[in-house]
Amino acid sequence: MPNIASILKAEISRVARKEVRAEIETLKKASAAHRSSIAELRRQVDALEKELRRVEKSSRRPTSAVASNNEATTGTKRRFSAARLAAHRVKLGLSAAIYGQLVGVSGQTIYHWEQGKARPRVAQLEKLAAVRDLGAGEIAERLTTR
Repeated sequence: MPNIASILKAEISRVARKEVRAEIETLKKASAAHRSSIAELRRQVDALEKELRRVEKSSRRPTSAVASNNEATTGTKRRFSAARLAAHRVKLGLSAAIYGQLVGVSGQTIYHWEQGKARPRVAQLEKLAAVRDLGAGEIAERLTTR
């Protein structure tokens, strides 16, 4: 009889381990899925926090208030394109230094604007627009009077 009892006990242990293993596998899969979704949610939170910091930083800039005040007084908002500035200067056949004299800045500043290393301020955009509206004769006249 003790032999049957030990065999029965061993069989019950084997079946119990098999059942527990099956349950543990489903729990492991569920746990892995939960960890994956938690990681994805953390990435989303990080991205949203980064976006929030960027928006807060851009909303704190005082230049936007100056630009909107200038836009309200002039009625239009000036846009700047480095490629257009370079093309206009080349079309007129002027060096950066001479073009800078027309605008009231140095030639190096014109180079930086054309290369995209810097951007003109609002007042300088107005001067650039004024120079852009001038013809070749008016530009030559302005250069001879200086």
